[in-house]
Amino acid sequence: MGSDDTIGKVRDPLVAVVRWVKSRSPREKLYLGALGAFVLLMLLWRTIEDHDTLFVLAEISHFMGIGLLAYKLQRKKSVAGLSLQTQTLTALFLTVRLFCSVMMEYDIHTVLDGLTLLATVTIVYCMLFTELKQSYQKDQDRIKFYYVVVPCAGLALLAHPSTSHAFAFRALWAFCVYLEAVSVLPQLRMMQKAKVVERFTAHYVFALGLSRFMSCAHWVLQLLEGNKYLLQALGSGLWPVMVLLSEIVQTFILADFCYYYVKSYAEGTGIVRLPAGVV
Repeated sequence: MGSDDTIGKVRDPLVAVVRWVKSRSPREKLYLGALGAFVLLMLLWRTIEDHDTLFVLAEISHFMGIGLLAYKLQRKKSVAGLSLQTQTLTALFLTVRLFCSVMMEYDIHTVLDGLTLLATVTIVYCMLFTELKQSYQKDQDRIKFYYVVVPCAGLALLAHPSTSHAFAFRALWAFCVYLEAVSVLPQLRMMQKAKVVERFTAHYVFALGLSRFMSCAHWVLQLLEGNKYLLQALGSGLWPVMVLLSEIVQTFILADFCYYYVKSYAEGTGIVRLPAGVV
């Protein structure tokens, strides 16, 4: 029996690694997470030549996350665990970004935003006007969308691009950048109250986390390569700094959840449990 146990341990190194990580202190886990993110950044730096590809991949990841929600609605006939406030905020910032993209720079991002917006509006419609609304847990969805919208709008008036476009377009573009950064807060708060996260909702939020990481990685890799235009922009005013800060904020907002998501699957349970204080 002893030799069989030894063979089992040798053949299952992933379990050994997971156990070793679980035995580390919270500070050591933080350092290991930072190291893992750094290694992933280096891999992206060496393997992706056009860093704008990361933006496209980020939007595809977001769209796939919404697709998982649509599958949940079709399969389970339930919106339990899903935040209507986050979906409303998502639809709002996508609408504004799509409008600005059409008016300012039509490209592949416009197409992807259009697809994601269509899917998000479908989710919102199902939550509001179909029989699925009976399963919506309104009492747990406490952060109202306007608590997020108003501060973002005020900030957009103060810090926005200094391009040749009309002021309204510049302010709207800044607004959607800030709103995207914090749009997931109601969903995270709702999941924290539930403690155990429904499977498809967990997949969706993880897809958002992956999307945010790739978007943030785009800017970090630009800095690592010494992009002179970006470096000059960071020193030219408040707006470039706010864009970079927004990317970092939305990445770290989802970092904790992504840790517990990966942890649950590494342990083989697939059940995401959130302790108090994650959000």
